Amino acid sequence: MRALLKNLNHVLTIAALFAVASCSKQEDQSIDPVKTGAESSVTASTAEFFWAQTPVNSLINKTLTANVGNVSKNYVLYVPETYNANYNKWPLVIFLHGIGEMGTDINKVRGVGLCQVVKGKQFVMVAPQCLSGWWNTAALDQFLTQIIPKFHIDPKRIYLTGMSMGGFGTWDWAETYPARFAAIVPICGGGNLSKACNLKTMPTWVFHNADDPTVSVNNSRDMVKAIKACGSTVIKYTENATGGHNAWTKAYADPNLYTWMLAKHK
Repeated sequence: MRALLKNLNHVLTIAALFAVASCSKQEDQSIDPVKTGAESSVTASTAEFFWAQTPVNSLINKTLTANVGNVSKNYVLYVPETYNANYNKWPLVIFLHGIGEMGTDINKVRGVGLCQVVKGKQFVMVAPQCLSGWWNTAALDQFLTQIIPKFHIDPKRIYLTGMSMGGFGTWDWAETYPARFAAIVPICGGGNLSKACNLKTMPTWVFHNADDPTVSVNNSRDMVKAIKACGSTVIKYTENATGGHNAWTKAYADPNLYTWMLAKHK
């Protein structure tokens, strides 16, 4: 009965998230196969070509050749002003938006969460856009496989964060592909308790507000409890008493978050 209630709660949570945004649904596209093993570093000539087109220390819209399943070919990119000083590999932070930014208007993604405060940070940030439905981990992972060789990314320093629907996506992606990430930061989301032990050694910092009316704080509390029960000593949890659904503004404004995150390596 308890398992049934938890499943019902998860369904109701998803329904609540869809209720808070007026986004039209589009049909999911099939996931085109993407070749793996393409994570080698870019050449100097490739980097020079990239920098001939790309402004630094600002948000820019970039495009892949095609959509990857329900992940749009369009995404938001941030690179620090020091990126072109040399050809060292760079840490990458992937930001997953919430349900209100879903669709085909990539500019909606630019105005929320990490995108609002990333300027001046010393890492590359990529923010994909979900076209419809829900974040699909297989599509996201194929998207990431294409991104890594484009921007001289260090595969040992890839970090994942997301808010609301993106918080759920963060948990799901990390539980499904834990070897991908050096650390994760899920905000006001929820994960699969049966896969919690997949994150036993994953550095994780969870954020949620106790009075969240959209996604119950118990989603985060239960995940933290389950991961600790697996023996994790590398999980942190910050719960604010108030703030409603928006737990991301305080989280992304905290400089300690980036110090903690960027210190993690696989």
